[in-house]
Amino acid sequence: QVQLVESGGGLVQAGGSLRLSCAASGRTFTDYVVGWFRQAPGKEREFVSGNSRSGSTTYYADSVKGRFTASRDNAKNTMYLQMNSLKPDDTAVYYCAAGPATGYGLVNYARAQRYDSWGQGTQVTVSS
Repeated sequence: QVQLVESGGGLVQAGGSLRLSCAASGRTFTDYVVGWFRQAPGKEREFVSGNSRSGSTTYYADSVKGRFTASRDNAKNTMYLQMNSLKPDDTAVYYCAAGPATGYGLVNYARAQRYDSWGQGTQVTVSS
């Protein structure tokens, strides 16, 4: 497994932007696909985005497509989630995740079970 440490959450007004970062250590970062998930109070954890090992392929949930951009910098062992045009419905704890490179496609990347390393979570609160 790889160790993941998140940063960048906070409070922002609707329409604003935030950038989350997730630093990886302990294993070869490029051996892993990565993803972002979020969990709102009283709701199940849901998929936000996923990146292939090289970062050349990215998948998004429909709810964030066009507003969020997920990326990774393999030279820095870091992944990012740029969130623009934030809405109150985006309020949640956001988690970064990493998992082995098995399987392809949105359905596969969206399964939380495929990831075996998780960050501690960072709170994002969007006020109306």
